[in-house]
Amino acid sequence: MTVTETRTLVTPGTSRRRRGGSRHYDPSRRRSMLLTVLLWLCALYFILPLWWLFVSSTKDNSALFSTFGLWFAPELSLWDNLQTLFTIRGGIFIRWMLNTVVYSTVSAFGATLLAAMAGYAFAKYEFPGKKVLFSATLGAVMIPLTALALPTYLLFSQAGLTDTPWAVIIPSLVSPFGVYLMRVYAADAIPDTLIEAARVDGAGEFRIFWQVGLRLLGPGLVTVFLFSLVATWNNYFLPLIMLNTSDLYPITVGLAQLQAAASAGGGTQALFSTVITGSFVSIIPLIIAFLFLQRYWQSGLATGSVKG
Repeated sequence: MTVTETRTLVTPGTSRRRRGGSRHYDPSRRRSMLLTVLLWLCALYFILPLWWLFVSSTKDNSALFSTFGLWFAPELSLWDNLQTLFTIRGGIFIRWMLNTVVYSTVSAFGATLLAAMAGYAFAKYEFPGKKVLFSATLGAVMIPLTALALPTYLLFSQAGLTDTPWAVIIPSLVSPFGVYLMRVYAADAIPDTLIEAARVDGAGEFRIFWQVGLRLLGPGLVTVFLFSLVATWNNYFLPLIMLNTSDLYPITVGLAQLQAAASAGGGTQALFSTVITGSFVSIIPLIIAFLFLQRYWQSGLATGSVKG
């Protein structure tokens, strides 16, 4: 068979396959485009409020209502807003910031530790009333915090703990969702054979949890810590009803009270730009905490996938 005949036999089929391939419909490409659009919409949903907050913090009170909300004013007033924010009422914003850091950090560490201990116990131990207690924990997730505000206030009032930092920290130590999350994570992250091997070596239950369990629960611990940190940092209603002293306020209550006091005289001393700037400054530590803890989150997940 000659080379020409070979080309005649091969080329038409190949060309037909190529022409047919060009008209072939690829549904995965359409799905990928749809998912890309949805992801962009979700990204805009989360990014646009942050962008508005940053842009608004660079405007004064007049430009805040007379210019386009998603773009800067001709004159930037960010530095003036920051000076006003950190000097108003003797620099009380710094005190509010420190209060928020203390409340959130202590609460997040305590809630993470308690959730890890409870989740580990629910996942690895059998004891009477286990199902009832875990069902109660799941039910507590569905109860809104506002429904518990009044009973909590009455309880702390009888204990003499209102208008103290403990009135904000102690209720924040309870995280039913964190317990549920750690229970699900501990059930798969900690092999039963590893616990049995540690028991054979003579390790006690607390030592097994502290030296073996916590090391394998790293990503779950970081997740619960971030959830607890953000929840306490953004909590407004609980400090509002528990605290009466301005020096004990967190940022959320402090900024709201500052704006309310400034607007009480008919709005002549409106501090909208100052309050917005304070809100923007208040989210910077959360962003830093997330970026710092993200590497431990990702590295822990990668380590778990390799071990699995």
